Amino acid sequence: MNELSTAIKIALANIYVMYFKAHAYHWNVEGPNFSDYHGYFATVYTDVYGSVDPMAENLRKLDVYAPISLNALFGYKTSFEDDVMPTRYNEMFNNLYASNAGVIEALNKVYELATAENEQGIANFVAERIDTHKMHAWQLKSLSKNVGA
Repeated sequence: MNELSTAIKIALANIYVMYFKAHAYHWNVEGPNFSDYHGYFATVYTDVYGSVDPMAENLRKLDVYAPISLNALFGYKTSFEDDVMPTRYNEMFNNLYASNAGVIEALNKVYELATAENEQGIANFVAERIDTHKMHAWQLKSLSKNVGA
């Protein structure tokens, strides 16, 4: 397996962790801002999940199999999962921000390697995802400020 396909697997694993974390927060958020945050987390997980299939298909373009189990996939993750459900909004936003940072770092590596290997289609897809995850970073950072609950 080459360096690019390994980098894609790391990105895919981190994306999946972020997707699941946002979805879990969507399911479990409570409190006076429930409606706003329930909807916000849905927007995030929907966007992030939308990148899972294309990311895995980029592996297939390289003639590499995508991970076939969650154990195999999560063997590549560098992002952390929650052990307990955060009870405060800012904890959720900060945890999701950290996961998003792991996704951006992994995507930047994929972009660097794809560009070096003249894999323009992969580089273009990843460049768009980096831009989207930078938007998520800005929003999550903004949401985590001055949150009392």
